[in-house]
Amino acid sequence: MQQEPFLVHIARQWGWRAYAIPVLVVLTAVILFDIFAPSQGSTQGQATMESSASEERSGEPGPIPAEKYNSSFEVGDLPPGPPFAEKSSGEFKEVSLPQPKVGKGSEKPVAYAVEVESTVDATLSGGGDAFAATVNAIFADPRGWTADERYSFEAVKKDRKPTMLIQLVATETAHQICGNTLGMETSCFISGQSDGEPGRVIVNNARWSRGTIAFQGDLGLYRQYLVNHEVGHGLGYASHEPCAVDGAMAPIMMQQTLSLSNDELHRIDPNEVYAPDGKKCAPNGWPYPMGPQDKQAAPTQEAR
Repeated sequence: MQQEPFLVHIARQWGWRAYAIPVLVVLTAVILFDIFAPSQGSTQGQATMESSASEERSGEPGPIPAEKYNSSFEVGDLPPGPPFAEKSSGEFKEVSLPQPKVGKGSEKPVAYAVEVESTVDATLSGGGDAFAATVNAIFADPRGWTADERYSFEAVKKDRKPTMLIQLVATETAHQICGNTLGMETSCFISGQSDGEPGRVIVNNARWSRGTIAFQGDLGLYRQYLVNHEVGHGLGYASHEPCAVDGAMAPIMMQQTLSLSNDELHRIDPNEVYAPDGKKCAPNGWPYPMGPQDKQAAPTQEAR
């Protein structure tokens, strides 16, 4: 019996599909070519975008800051920035965010609550919760005071009778409590005035909002310094510390809010610990900036 041609055999077996499949293959190839082949329009569009980018690069440059951030300011001046509360009310709203104890606390466990004075618009710095959360984060950081096993910190509600209050206050309140003999915005720590009364870390909202010239606009690092420095006073580090090594990180108990230069701090207050020796340190927000093993960066005086 004579064998039928191959194509006839395919047509007999597949019927109408034998004609449809080649057509579909051709159509698919045409469609794919149309999708992936570069068109004249797309090339023109790319050229237009490249032209726009080129025009932007050759346009007016962005603002360029002065060579030195502090060139237009006096020592201790408050930098420009958002508004801050000046008027005192003496009334406080609790914003504590309870947090479990961090650190060993073998000698001095600290329970603290957080408050904001009623005249302070905390929303300008993220809100009361943001202030409390920042304080909590500073205490929990291993570069902080918990690197020393003598200290621990636990965030509690005020009805738990904390041993320390962290208070964000108006400038007038800061002046009343901390004094203002230097005519510069500062913060401070004050001990409890009677048995069982907590010590108070007074955070001047002007500094919390704007920082200080010495920190070259690094507001986050300055806030870490402010809390750690004033809490350091509360832990017993009563004295300030000068810059010990020129160009090194400043000790946490140096008055970095005012200056990082021993010479400038000596001019501000000749009765302080700063000798006019030309030494100037770099800003530092931590007692132990390299962590618990960093014993050399700790305050050098004994707590008392």
